[in-house]
Amino acid sequence: MTKLRMGLIGVGGIAQDRHIPAYLNLSEKVELTAVHDVNESRAREVAEKFTIHHVFTNYHDMFEVVDAVTICTPNKFHTEISVAALEAGVHVLCEKPMAITTEECEQMIEASEKSNRLLSIAYHYRYTEVAQVAKQAVLNNEIGEPLVTRVQALRRRKVPGWGVFTNKELQGGGSLIDYGCHLLDLALWLLGNPEPVEVMGTTYNRLSKIPNQINDWGTFDHETFDVDDHVSGYITFQNGMSLLLECSWAANIKEDTKHISISGVDGGLNVYPYELYQPKHGTFMESFAKAEYDEHKAGFVQAENFVDSCLGEAELIVKPEQALSVTKIIEAIYKSNETGTSVRIV
Repeated sequence: MTKLRMGLIGVGGIAQDRHIPAYLNLSEKVELTAVHDVNESRAREVAEKFTIHHVFTNYHDMFEVVDAVTICTPNKFHTEISVAALEAGVHVLCEKPMAITTEECEQMIEASEKSNRLLSIAYHYRYTEVAQVAKQAVLNNEIGEPLVTRVQALRRRKVPGWGVFTNKELQGGGSLIDYGCHLLDLALWLLGNPEPVEVMGTTYNRLSKIPNQINDWGTFDHETFDVDDHVSGYITFQNGMSLLLECSWAANIKEDTKHISISGVDGGLNVYPYELYQPKHGTFMESFAKAEYDEHKAGFVQAENFVDSCLGEAELIVKPEQALSVTKIIEAIYKSNETGTSVRIV
């Protein structure tokens, strides 16, 4: 069996903690061939640690020795690198979010279509067991037509104190584009990827601008903090559904909250933990599932789906057009906050 030759562009925490272990676990299908990072010494350390033979100082040179790349750079560079790889005939798995703007996402999709190479985005929450169970419940019409969805991605005091997460120029935003995007993507996927029509949003960063804040995830400079640490949004869709979204890195709440619930015509479901609510037999019925939420396992399933898809043995679970919809909504929330009005998405 011919192995897929994989390259890593960006070898920070997400590459070393999720992607590289997952590919090593699939050694019968994929070979970690090359790495690139703007920090050459770090790239060489990672290559030595994981026995990766090629280290490149220019990612363009990598494309000659790989069949696919996994991009783990700051958001600003997702489009530039993805397009270059696709145009070189290389498949791309890009870390979330797809890009900072809708226009950038469209450039990536166009490059994928022209090159006939795969493009997927690492929204790994979809690959958790509990998400798969919830998806099957919706597909099996357990809740009927969805009406209202509630999404919360709330952390009490977890502003990332490492990397460039609080740098707006490099990331495009804060808690919404970094964390909220995951649960927004999962909710849209569960709903069948409805077409968004109108968005109202408000962003805040008051807490993280206050000096001497308690923070569980390291330290950051409150004076240079220029991204959102709390966001609320309301989204309506072409089919009449609505979605209420709230996300935060720093909220004055009792505890971190991860929540997706969908209320439909015939029933409702909750994802964390999985519960199904239905009016049946003259009473209210509830059912439960012992479905795991394990991001580590999800990373392995994500890698396998991408590798198998590149080898022609599977279909991508996260399609680029779906990831584009997430970015459309995020971009509209930021624009709505700037203008103080709702934003129509055409």
